[in-house]
Amino acid sequence: MRCQLHNGRQVYIWLKNVQICLLCDEQTDSDTSICTACASDLPWLTDQCERCALPLSMSGLTCLQCMRRPPAFDEVIAAWLYDFPIDVLVTRFKHQGKWPLGRLLAELLGLTLQHRFDEGLARPDMMIPVPLANKRLRQRGYNQAAMLANWLGEQLRLPVDERLVKRIKETPAQQGLDAKARKRNLREAFVLAEPADVKGKHVALVDDVLTTGSTADAIARLLVRAGADRVDVYCLARTPKPGD
Repeated sequence: MRCQLHNGRQVYIWLKNVQICLLCDEQTDSDTSICTACASDLPWLTDQCERCALPLSMSGLTCLQCMRRPPAFDEVIAAWLYDFPIDVLVTRFKHQGKWPLGRLLAELLGLTLQHRFDEGLARPDMMIPVPLANKRLRQRGYNQAAMLANWLGEQLRLPVDERLVKRIKETPAQQGLDAKARKRNLREAFVLAEPADVKGKHVALVDDVLTTGSTADAIARLLVRAGADRVDVYCLARTPKPGD
């Protein structure tokens, strides 16, 4: 047939394709769709709480909230502070369907996680995206956390289970609520489809932004009660404490 490609001919070489930076529209000097200058200008999160990744004045500390009421999760890995331009990029990915921006952020987060794994951070047995309620999923058309988890799973060669945690309660949006209101909002909002699947496992929750940590804590408590050995949280960005 004339339409069949000949195996001996190269049609497209992806690794040699010219990449354009998604932030400045200039040609990149790497294999990723962001140039070195723009990548270095991102608000990378360095000094943070060792438990919840809250931005602090110096590294190696645990914030007061985690000391008073330790969360159910063990550690948060966040690449950036939720500040410009990360806040804009996340918003465009999350609410405007700009998937290439989400893919870029996931790739950079994956590089951060791989670096941490190389330094001794334990690799999880599975990753679980924070689920959306059915109504919100229908309205938005996609779950940004699930997309991030699948991209990370492909890059890091880690299994992803999108069906293990289900959100059964339609709750108002968390944005704009304080910590207490967020916790009330999440009571009995999640269930595990197969609790036995997490027994003795190291699980990583995946989400876009960690604000108060209420959602991650609620799901982590479910996982721990079901016998999970360790629960970490992987997210793109961490918000500062209100007023900081």
